[in-house]
Amino acid sequence: MPKRILQGTVVSDANDKTIVVRVERRFAHPLYKKTVRRSKKYQAHDENNSAKVGDKVFIQECAPISKNKRWSIVESA
Repeated sequence: MPKRILQGTVVSDANDKTIVVRVERRFAHPLYKKTVRRSKKYQAHDENNSAKVGDKVFIQECAPISKNKRWSIVESA
């Protein structure tokens, strides 16, 4: 089964080998048809501590690494 890949912005890199990525999704409201923005934060594994706050990154599903980390960095955009 293919793994999901999401694009988001790094909002925190304070932890060692971990970053927090904010992924935004847009959709039309079912009744009002207005475009609505919703965001969610994911913790992702960053082996080399390469990503910095504000970077655009792609993250991919992976096996659980810790209690909250189930994503890893694929590449920086």
